[in-house]
Amino acid sequence: MINKSGLHPQGHAVLVLPYEPELSASRIVIPDSVRQGLSVLENRVIVIEVGPQAWDEEKVPRAVPGDAVFVTKHAGFVAAGADGLMYRLVNDRDIFCRINREAFEASKASAA
Repeated sequence: MINKSGLHPQGHAVLVLPYEPELSASRIVIPDSVRQGLSVLENRVIVIEVGPQAWDEEKVPRAVPGDAVFVTKHAGFVAAGADGLMYRLVNDRDIFCRINREAFEASKASAA
């Protein structure tokens, strides 16, 4: 995964981008200004870059760039990237679950 944001997490920080799988199939249009305000409430995110000390005391990292994960609600700091997207910088401890995107996509396809 290439980080085009110009934001590089330090220490235990992790740079993430909101993951909104339902919006791709939705017919409801949500204005960007509203979506940006809601991005801090979104629990599902994609890991973009991991700080050098993230999970340094754990045997296996909780996530790597490209992983879809759940983060604690209201966690982190929202910042605009150089590419115009809204990112969040969260503490490594705020990531608590990895999401298997393929399983969710297969489940949605079989239900349709």
